[in-house]
Amino acid sequence: MLKDYEIAHMKPMKDIREIASKLDLKEEDLYLYGKYKAKVSSVVHEDEGNVILVTSINPTPLGEGKTTVAIGLHDALWRLGVKSMLTLREPSLGPVFGIKGGATGGGYAQVVPMDDINLHFNGDFHAITSANNLISAMIDNHIFHGNALQIDPSRIFFERTIDLNDRALRDVSVGGQNTRLDHFTITAASEMMAIFCMSRDLFDLRRRIDQIIVAQDLNDNYVRVHDLGITGSVMALLKDAMKPNLVQTLEENPVLIHGGPFANIAPGVSSIVSLTMARKLSPYVITEAGFGSDLGGFKFLDIVCRKQGIKPSCVVLVATIKALKYHGGCDLKHIKELDLEALKKGLANLEVHMDNLSILKVPFIVTLNQYDTDKTEEITIVEQFVKDKGSTMILSNVHEKGGAGAIMLAQEVLKYQLPSLELLYDDEDLLCDKIHKVCVNLFHAKKVIYGEKALQKLEMYQAKFSSYPLCIAKTQYSISDQKELLGYPKDFSIEVRDLHVSAGAEFIIVYLGDIMTMPGLSRYPAANEIDVNDQGEIINMF
Repeated sequence: MLKDYEIAHMKPMKDIREIASKLDLKEEDLYLYGKYKAKVSSVVHEDEGNVILVTSINPTPLGEGKTTVAIGLHDALWRLGVKSMLTLREPSLGPVFGIKGGATGGGYAQVVPMDDINLHFNGDFHAITSANNLISAMIDNHIFHGNALQIDPSRIFFERTIDLNDRALRDVSVGGQNTRLDHFTITAASEMMAIFCMSRDLFDLRRRIDQIIVAQDLNDNYVRVHDLGITGSVMALLKDAMKPNLVQTLEENPVLIHGGPFANIAPGVSSIVSLTMARKLSPYVITEAGFGSDLGGFKFLDIVCRKQGIKPSCVVLVATIKALKYHGGCDLKHIKELDLEALKKGLANLEVHMDNLSILKVPFIVTLNQYDTDKTEEITIVEQFVKDKGSTMILSNVHEKGGAGAIMLAQEVLKYQLPSLELLYDDEDLLCDKIHKVCVNLFHAKKVIYGEKALQKLEMYQAKFSSYPLCIAKTQYSISDQKELLGYPKDFSIEVRDLHVSAGAEFIIVYLGDIMTMPGLSRYPAANEIDVNDQGEIINMF
């Protein structure tokens, strides 16, 4: 069986100008990055296409193929003669060199050039990292040269960032003679990434950068980037990156890839700029949200849809046999083996995600992302379960068949023409009520408890940032805040460990349980396998 990178290398690509012409874009609308990549300038079309969200149940540590399904669905719509667009997040180098590998789909449902997309791409991550670290450098420089703003070095909130998994950078000493403790986050979890993805245009980007809270001064006042006088320089680093990136699928269909926030810590969806542009270019827009519907899926619905006034016409909920067996207690070492007992038990996790989407009043379809190890009796059990719940399950096999493996899914998606969404809380609700409504209604906790640090910040943020939505940071492996609580856990308490206001992104991060903003590498990461052959091709990037 061919590996993903071998399939990607075998398929000749079209000139990106030909791909752009399928969207009625001309060469003057593009900023070319070689022959197969481009950035797109703003478009003036007034149309706003229907939004289709692809999300999933709680995944296994290896992921469940949401990106692959989203790509296959996009190709399937074009096969049916239906114009569509797909917006995806840019891959982070952390997972690329870690355990998950690249994020450009798999098999015959991929976006290309996969090497470029997974690595440096068009420089967006580098621009975001540099913009973030310019702010950090200027904070310390300001203190060194007299500290006119009276910044309290013990209350500097803005952290440095790097686009790699590096646990050694979680805690670092900076400052030379006046040493202080600092921290690195991975770029995908940084506030700068969130701002990049939440900004509508350059004007909005400037406004958000201005209001980033970097520290408190000795009189307890907030110090913002505006006070440092460096917003223009930060903008200079980001202005070109703000243009969405145009690439293609293996079936030569256009895709916008832009922004790359993690979903367990950050918003988990591609940029608002790319989503808005895609809706102007096509009557149907597919977007993929990271991890399960409790993380990236909910954040798209709760933050992006709330802020943009969008309601999805359909949500595609991806499940796999292996993930269901994992939630039923099957060890990953035996996940490919027949285990009907674990499968039936694990269906509870599919149930909780179906229940949650029903609570949010969004139309949804369950799709089973098929693997060659799936057994007929396993598929039948899942299909009957979904039917008994009053919903539809469509089998998709895009990894093996590309767009042809999602024709039935595409036909089903096209039946949904009435966008719908009911948000869990109102902007005016108290912050504690917002947290309670999400934890009890969506995560199904019996009780919400607060750590001392979280209680202090809850009171402080309520006074100044009460209208902000929530960005929940928690484990992706469970609907709860505890990764070992698989399936459909009940009768558990959720602990709010900490809160952090992202004033530029305009949301409040709520830390549930033990969640890290700087991942580490495993004992045998993908970085030990990736190589370049004698022909200059990158190999073993799965």
